[in-house]
Amino acid sequence: MRITEAAQRLGTSPRMLRYRDLLGLIPPVREATPTADRAPSGRPRGHRRFGDDDLAAVAQALRIEQRYDISPAALAFGLKVLTEPGARADVAELGRRLRRIAPPPARALDFEQERARRLLRLPAGTGRGSPVPGGGPSGTQRR
Repeated sequence: MRITEAAQRLGTSPRMLRYRDLLGLIPPVREATPTADRAPSGRPRGHRRFGDDDLAAVAQALRIEQRYDISPAALAFGLKVLTEPGARADVAELGRRLRRIAPPPARALDFEQERARRLLRLPAGTGRGSPVPGGGPSGTQRR
């Protein structure tokens, strides 16, 4: 179906559907379009046809936006964070700095060192290079 009919079915405007398409909130056109038939932006020229899958995706996006009170641009950014590792890392770092996300779990070696300290009942400041009571290179010799 054409954009006008799709917009009517979704209760939105053709302009809003075009905006959502620019944001990447509508599945890409699956038809192979020769390079000569593309606009300078790389998008296919002519009229886009909307299928049932396209309408279902837009309807789901509309529900998410309404449920969480966010804009289409915010939803598009959320998808970018989920799909681009760099964006995900940057947003996670910001979340940690704002103390909205817990710091990453300690490294496995740190966990094992802490476990060994607990078993040996050593103070937390004792670690590599520190004298170990009862032996080791910096302590008394072993027999």
